Amino acid sequence: MSQSIEIKAATPPAPVAPARFALWQLGFRPFYLLASVFGALSIGLWALQFGGWLGTPYLRGPLWHAHEMLFGFALAVVVGFLFTAGRTWSGQPTPTGAPLMALAALWLAGRVLVLTPFGGLAAAVNVAFPLAAAVALAIPFLAARNRRNYFFVGLLVLMAAAALCFHLAQLGVLAPLPGWVGIQVGLDVVLFIMAVMAGRVIPMFTNKIAGANASKQPWLEKAALGSTLALLLADALALHGGVLIVLALLCSAAHLARWALWQPWRTLRTPLVWVLHVAYLWIAVHLLLRALAEGGGASPSIATHALTVGAMGGLIIGMMTRTARGHTARPLKAGRADWVCYLLVLAAALVRVLVPLLSPAHTVQAVLGSALLWSMGFALYAVAYWPVLTRARLDGKPG
Repeated sequence: MSQSIEIKAATPPAPVAPARFALWQLGFRPFYLLASVFGALSIGLWALQFGGWLGTPYLRGPLWHAHEMLFGFALAVVVGFLFTAGRTWSGQPTPTGAPLMALAALWLAGRVLVLTPFGGLAAAVNVAFPLAAAVALAIPFLAARNRRNYFFVGLLVLMAAAALCFHLAQLGVLAPLPGWVGIQVGLDVVLFIMAVMAGRVIPMFTNKIAGANASKQPWLEKAALGSTLALLLADALALHGGVLIVLALLCSAAHLARWALWQPWRTLRTPLVWVLHVAYLWIAVHLLLRALAEGGGASPSIATHALTVGAMGGLIIGMMTRTARGHTARPLKAGRADWVCYLLVLAAALVRVLVPLLSPAHTVQAVLGSALLWSMGFALYAVAYWPVLTRARLDGKPG
């Protein structure tokens, strides 16, 4: 009797992340993780402050919230991203290991100190962090003569100056100058960073989709970025009135036209890309609301949160998922957790902006509801991406 033996080819197992701890291998790893955890916790703390159940001795109420979301949450993501992208741009190493640990510890010390009565020490540490990050980024850029990206070093120094202005006003050294000037300038710097990076990556990511033809117009690029810088200068000079209204409207129109050229409708089936398009649209909405608020037609807080929750939150959650996947050799495809993160953060923006705009009497409920949605979104990211950010790349390469 003859027997036939069927030999089946073994299906190769799916790659599994090595168990080796890799949190300090590249800048995005610790700073994305710290930012997501802090983003979830700090908004919860702010909701308690907003409801009158919690107080802080140095920075109180909205000042603490604004400072921490800008110089804590957003700046951590910016630094993590720049350290990661900076290595690619320059071909030179950016902080890893002990230097990266020290920078993360400096950032963490800033978050703790603003909750204490030691205002002077809190100021020193919060100014030192962006300066230290600027030096760490300048070293590889200068070594590679990567002149195209030198301005990022200057923007980090400008963030340090904005933080210094804020704290000196709080400590009474610059008594005539309100602390909100430092906050507004810092927000404008982050807005400019987002506009630059979005202009580099969103069209590129969009054109990887079949049938998409995202394009740029040099004059429009200059108009969008130039008007954003002009707005930054106007805020630094504390200008108000008609000049600011016209400038904000022109800036909004330029960003909206820029966004339309990127063909956002082509990305609806690609969540990793459409989330970035939706977030960028919030920039134009923010600028329109700024003009409206300057004319007395809306609360300035609504305009600010269109930027911070809508644009900043959306771009951050979108870039943190995509770059974490890309730099750990994982598939560039959104999973279920990514989808939920996107929807929670974008819903937080809609609730925080639209409800107070349409029904001011429900502002408190909107703030608390938006805080819950935001915290859930970033908490989910921290849980889902903990193994991604703390384990070595799937392909075994460094980083």
